[in-house]
Amino acid sequence: MSAAHNFGWGHIARMGLVQACLGAVVVLTTSTLNRVMVVELALPALLPGVLVALHYLVQVARPRMGHGSDVGGRRTPWILGGMAVLACGGVLAALATVWMASSPLAGIALAVLAFVLIGLGVSASGTSLLVMLAKRVAPERRPAAATLVWVMMIAGFAITAGVAGHLLEPYSPQRLLAVTGAVCLGAFMVTVLALHRLEGHTVTQASSAADVAAETPPPFREALAQVWREPVARRFTIFVFVSMLAYSAQDLILEPFAGQVFGYSPGASTQLAGVQHGGVLLGMLLVAAAGALSARWGTRHALWRALGSLRGWAVAGCVASALALFGLVAAGLSGGYWPLKPTVFLLGVANGAFSIGAIGSMMRLANEGRHRREGVRMGLWGAAQAVSFGLGGLVGTAASDLARWLIAAPGLAYASVFALEGALFLLSAALAWQIGTSVPATTARSTPRPARHPSGDGLFLSTDPR
Repeated sequence: MSAAHNFGWGHIARMGLVQACLGAVVVLTTSTLNRVMVVELALPALLPGVLVALHYLVQVARPRMGHGSDVGGRRTPWILGGMAVLACGGVLAALATVWMASSPLAGIALAVLAFVLIGLGVSASGTSLLVMLAKRVAPERRPAAATLVWVMMIAGFAITAGVAGHLLEPYSPQRLLAVTGAVCLGAFMVTVLALHRLEGHTVTQASSAADVAAETPPPFREALAQVWREPVARRFTIFVFVSMLAYSAQDLILEPFAGQVFGYSPGASTQLAGVQHGGVLLGMLLVAAAGALSARWGTRHALWRALGSLRGWAVAGCVASALALFGLVAAGLSGGYWPLKPTVFLLGVANGAFSIGAIGSMMRLANEGRHRREGVRMGLWGAAQAVSFGLGGLVGTAASDLARWLIAAPGLAYASVFALEGALFLLSAALAWQIGTSVPATTARSTPRPARHPSGDGLFLSTDPR
């Protein structure tokens, strides 16, 4: 893609707006409806847990969705189609929740269908959105672009949760349906406006029959097998799975840990989660700023060039996350005398830096390897992330329950779980480092790639087969 076709900051912000819309629908269905099922309808907490896990499980379809956009050559139809399916799933999920009050079995059956649609919608729209970013954002802008898009997604979470929570008071089934319908319809309409004439016509005309054969992706199974045979793509898939397992396993046990070991009230533990999220935001902004400095001064000195190393930030973020988790191990063993808030804040900063390093790396690696397999690669990594997130909460809570059953002291039990998560982050750091030394896969084409931008680094292949 030539520099003339690269996205500017306005285009990137429009993509961030789409990501925010996606997050708005997801947070409403996985958080607000969760609470209504458990509190207002007095249903077992296992039900929303299974439904949320189902929407993650369905996302194993991401590689197939990505392959579909590879075949067509355009991502906009898949983003719009995915948002339409996601919005329909959100409305059906609210309808199913209301129906559970009078007919639980019928409502649950409809909820299963709704969460399958939510998973499929996220798969189609989220995968193609990331591929479009990967193909249309210049290398020097990727750290800042990833930060902008993810911050806007978090803003979509926060704004939707706040506004929807206000509009749902006092709660009634009619209000739930109206608010959910308005959010889903609004998210789809904003997505349509944000994507209007954004991508353009990216499918080029082949000059010969041989070019057509070379450019057209093979059937899905063959394309997936080709991508899996690429050493970097395979290792990065494993890295995503392990690192996201460590990242997600901590979410559901941090607040109970603060309550049982440090005596935090529900309000205080919620504020502690806010401290962590503030750290995540700071970590993301830190990587974006480092990328901007590298783009500005990277040609003058190796130190500035190193600041833009996405592999460096991924590895450093994993190591720093492990150290912060080992700090929580010390907190569990201290009997409540450890500076918990600073440790949690540092964990958030490390998680934020790791996230942007990983996402930026994902954007770059999607373009490495065989041509027109970008959607399959991004889908493969998205599927690994979704399955890992689905398992993370289950593994984290199950491990903490098992540890507390085996170990009488709560602090020691939680410390053992945090130590396991820290070890997973160290393993993730080793995997990320090894990706930089892997041998490029044999590809259909092999032409020398231009000199790398200063923000590039050894995490990526040194040849471009396109």
